[in-house]
Amino acid sequence: MKQITCYIDFVSPYAWLAFDQAPRTLEGVSYELRYKPVLLGALFKQYDNPGPAGIPPKREWTYRHATWLGHAQGCGLQMPMQHPFNPLPLARLALQCSDDGFINRFTADTIFRHVWLGGLDANDPARMEQLRQVLSEQIRPDSENEAKALLRANTEEASARGAFGVPSFDVDGKLFWGLDGLPMLRAYLGGDAWFDNGQWDAATQRPSGLG
Repeated sequence: MKQITCYIDFVSPYAWLAFDQAPRTLEGVSYELRYKPVLLGALFKQYDNPGPAGIPPKREWTYRHATWLGHAQGCGLQMPMQHPFNPLPLARLALQCSDDGFINRFTADTIFRHVWLGGLDANDPARMEQLRQVLSEQIRPDSENEAKALLRANTEEASARGAFGVPSFDVDGKLFWGLDGLPMLRAYLGGDAWFDNGQWDAATQRPSGLG
């Protein structure tokens, strides 16, 4: 059974879409998929990447595309009242349900739905309290500081692995990025011979033609 770590940030619509889609795409192969919350903004910062929200036309396209994909997949996706928003409270709440940096699928699903279904304010205090109540049986007592440390460690780990965005799927030292990377991940897990012909490593050896 392959062990897959999925780095997520609840601020990303594509993380929600991939979270919903992954079980169907990976059906029929032996794997365990585990989720680690990270801070997407910190991954962007390491490469001076403004992210889609930092480029106005790309921001508009991203929102249209993600909303359509939610419709096409059948999982639904309504942009929250404000986006981007500060994802720190959600990530830290998620990791209050963890003792090792991983969160279970119930926790991830609950928070993703809080953000991406209904078109409401993800950080509204009343809604955050309701979310906390839903997760109350999983929240570890006096875990606020530990959750902060876990989030920092998760983000540093993802960065060290070469993650530049979310969702990123880490398996066998290989990193697969994005919703549209899921079919490639499925091929790898299924033993596709392409991964044995040197093409994966060749990507790192191609010289750049930019000055």
